[in-house]
Amino acid sequence: MELAPPATGMQQYPCKSCGADLQFAPGTNHLVCPYCGTENEIATAEVVIEELDFEAAVRELAGSAVTMEVVTAKCSNCGAETTLDPNVTADVCAFCGAALVLEGASTRLIKPQSLLPFKVTEAEAQEAFRKWLKGLWFAPNDLKRHSGTTHRLAGLYIPHWTYDASTDTRYTGQRGTYYYTTETYTATENGKPVTRTRQVRHTSWSPAAGRVHVAFDDVLVCASETLPAVYRPRLGPPELKELVPFSDAYLSGFRTEHYTVGLEDGFRAATDHMQPEIDRAIRSDIGGDEQRILHKDTRYSDVTFKHILVPLWLSTYRYKDKPYRFVVDARTGQVQGERPWSAVKIALAVLAVLLLVVLFASLNQG
Repeated sequence: MELAPPATGMQQYPCKSCGADLQFAPGTNHLVCPYCGTENEIATAEVVIEELDFEAAVRELAGSAVTMEVVTAKCSNCGAETTLDPNVTADVCAFCGAALVLEGASTRLIKPQSLLPFKVTEAEAQEAFRKWLKGLWFAPNDLKRHSGTTHRLAGLYIPHWTYDASTDTRYTGQRGTYYYTTETYTATENGKPVTRTRQVRHTSWSPAAGRVHVAFDDVLVCASETLPAVYRPRLGPPELKELVPFSDAYLSGFRTEHYTVGLEDGFRAATDHMQPEIDRAIRSDIGGDEQRILHKDTRYSDVTFKHILVPLWLSTYRYKDKPYRFVVDARTGQVQGERPWSAVKIALAVLAVLLLVVLFASLNQG
């Protein structure tokens, strides 16, 4: 693992025609000049995105290795930490809209190894938000006015960890096997008692113990505590195959949130994500018709990780002086967000359902 050079902010790329700062154009492999429109292709390095050794990284972090230095801007409201463009000393938080305060001291962080570049443009994200807003059920009527309002969107890279691991789990449990007995019961038919029989299922339990091995690849953990879980990107193996080697060029024109969930805490979260798959392996190993897991002891080995960045468009809109946050997945255009509800519309809908119930009941009585 390579020691990252110290840095105090994002690197800037001057336009080869007019000298202005270039910005990454979502959905392309180019930096574009916002003034003269000149395109500058990003040089793609022939670099294999490798998993890094977890234990080695933890040891090196203690000695301040495998890191980069960054100066962050901290939100005075939600505590999010992001970078600002060079020469910018004040801004608003992309997460909550509060003021950002430039931190004077630098922080040492693990350098990202790869990222998913922006694919959805800001204009496309704006249009996706307007469609989402128009499609909200039980929203106040005057909320629709916001669909024609241009909201400032902040393009932000969210930090994530991915973990690979081999697991070895010893367990004790119980195997349940079904067996059936015939039971006699009395039923009433045509006003007369009738004797019937039926099969009743029972479970016979026997002790079980064993050992299972499960390997995990790219268990994803969001390294941001600022963004609520419901708004975090959902990434699977197909999306992670589109990762590209990290380059400052992809960050040009966008912000980057720095991770607040550290490498070790992230791995602890990853082990929680691994448990359901380990439990499935144990139940399969126990066999039978039902299984009980009484105790398990899991050992983790060959743990590796990647530090990756995932893009989002974020913004807030205000309705009756209350802020509502929304996010647009910068890869798919999917919108998620907070929204106001119309108490009047909900009350009318409940009333309509009650009227239908009363009408249906009266028709049946008639």
